[in-house]
Amino acid sequence: MEASDGEEHIRDADRVVAPPNGGMNELLNVGQEDNIQGQMEEFLGPQAEYNEEEEERKYYRRKRLGVIKNVLAASVGAMIVYSVYMGLLQMQLILHYDMTYREVKYSNLGLEDIDRKMLMGINVTPIIGLLYTPVLIRFLGTKWMMFLASGIYALFVSTNYWERYYTLVPSAVAIGVAIVPFWASLGNYITRMAQQYYEYVNYKEEHVQEQKKLPKGACHSYIIIFHSVFHIIFHLSFVFAEFPMRLVLNDYLHESNHILCNVKTCGAAVSGVIPGFNTTVLTRLPRSMLLIQVESVLMGFAFLGMIIFLVLCGAAYRPTEEIDLRSIGWGNIFQLPFKHLRDYRLRLLCPFFIYSGFEVLFAVTGFSLSYGVCILGLKSLWLLIVVYGLSCSVFSSLSLCILRLPRWLCLMSGAAVHFVLLVALLAWSLHIKEPPIKGTWYLGPLIVITVLWGLGTALNKTGVSTLIGMLYAEEKERLDFVYTIYHWWQAIAIFIVYLWSNMPMRAKLSILLATLLVACYCYWVMEHRLARDVRPRLPRIPRPRHKVKGYRYLEEDNSDESDSERSEEDEEEKEEDEDHVAEEIEAEDREEGGQVGGAQGADSPRARRRGVEGHRYKQDKEDAHVKEGERDER
Repeated sequence: MEASDGEEHIRDADRVVAPPNGGMNELLNVGQEDNIQGQMEEFLGPQAEYNEEEEERKYYRRKRLGVIKNVLAASVGAMIVYSVYMGLLQMQLILHYDMTYREVKYSNLGLEDIDRKMLMGINVTPIIGLLYTPVLIRFLGTKWMMFLASGIYALFVSTNYWERYYTLVPSAVAIGVAIVPFWASLGNYITRMAQQYYEYVNYKEEHVQEQKKLPKGACHSYIIIFHSVFHIIFHLSFVFAEFPMRLVLNDYLHESNHILCNVKTCGAAVSGVIPGFNTTVLTRLPRSMLLIQVESVLMGFAFLGMIIFLVLCGAAYRPTEEIDLRSIGWGNIFQLPFKHLRDYRLRLLCPFFIYSGFEVLFAVTGFSLSYGVCILGLKSLWLLIVVYGLSCSVFSSLSLCILRLPRWLCLMSGAAVHFVLLVALLAWSLHIKEPPIKGTWYLGPLIVITVLWGLGTALNKTGVSTLIGMLYAEEKERLDFVYTIYHWWQAIAIFIVYLWSNMPMRAKLSILLATLLVACYCYWVMEHRLARDVRPRLPRIPRPRHKVKGYRYLEEDNSDESDSERSEEDEEEKEEDEDHVAEEIEAEDREEGGQVGGAQGADSPRARRRGVEGHRYKQDKEDAHVKEGERDER
């Protein structure tokens, strides 16, 4: 034992004695480890220079700048697309109207018949837009719908390289299909950007952080500003659309003495467009290479508009929100636009929607041709359209007055201006006894009327779009439906204007005047009902039903959730459905205004149906309480 203890002491002594270099290395390693650990703690720990609130503020400032970028990009993209479309269509119709151009270049093609069917495709096809527009917008998304529609406009430009029946007519039909989805997406997009801007400004509010419904009237100021900016930029499309006419085609047009030699009447006394207008308007035919160069430039700008929508425009909804919008069922998406027509606000605004389509087309086709070209000649057409576009763009800024003044002032002011102009145009007819007439005498009055009509158009278009956004500012899941209804009624107006092209001018002006008066009365009734706090009858939007399972919807299959918690959620959902049905029934009763007597109403099928629904709701509640009691007993 003693020997073994001695050996152990000797071993311990040997272990204690170590070479000097080894000890230094171990001390250095320990020091390096402590130094690395200290650096890691300093790196991962709270930084003295990092200010969380300041970084959050910078983040949301970048988000707000992104929203402004989206609004400007959508406005510029729409302006470019429509500048190209209207400029090419105008040049194409003027060239195809000239008899020499048709006979020399396309003698056996029948360009007149192609133009008639092309215009039919553009003007008639949109009347079925209500059937597919919401489905397309929800399937593709708002941004991608705008991009796809701009691609269809670019397709129309490309078909003009080879002017044949099988290229022009199908592309015109495609434009007719895309008109309503394009404009519904634009209106929805601008309003959604206003809602997002409000959320990024008030990111600290509880209802914003929890993604709840916005307070009533919270984002109205941003809706007014964004829609005003959009129309200020978009109305410049009328100006840029005249560049091909002014820079290229104007040099090939005859003077007014030749074009108007057989014209005897202008203004309100005209039937059709311009009776007696000469069928040869070109002094010489433009070179084919020149037309190809012009179409190539327009094609480049059409692609530029597509790229702007694709690259610069951000998404209108979060990815999870888009999934929710699609998950209510395609059958419900198809039906909801029709169900929204039960809302008295939309029903009473329908005359204004129709008049909004009437007055723009009348300014571009009716007034500018039957008054402007008929008196001044075809060479002055570009001047009237440019003045109209500049007037619309400048006066669209007047809609910002809604920020301080009542919202009805914008629409009623535009309606008052148009009412005075329509009465003046009804009384203005010009009979030409000894041609040629000196059109310069009438240039001043025509420009004044054009400027004032642009003022009315700016207040009308901007006012209606802003009003819809304000009425449904808190209902972001309904925006695509209401803007679809708005632009569908405008498509109906486009179709009516296409049908009345051969009617007398006084009949057209009378229809415009009657529509305007009905629109003003219906708008007054709507504002009166809103002032009395009459609740609109809004259709219930079903809850999203997600068939796919992913990280976003794991809470639906929560394995830690008890049966009682699940039943409580089901009961809350049922109570919400019952409350919504009760609100619909109450709103329907208020709209009916007690027209049906008490006894008759009690025996009516509707009353019996309500009784059955109420009995069913009570029975469901009792069954739920019984099941809950059984679970508690267990």
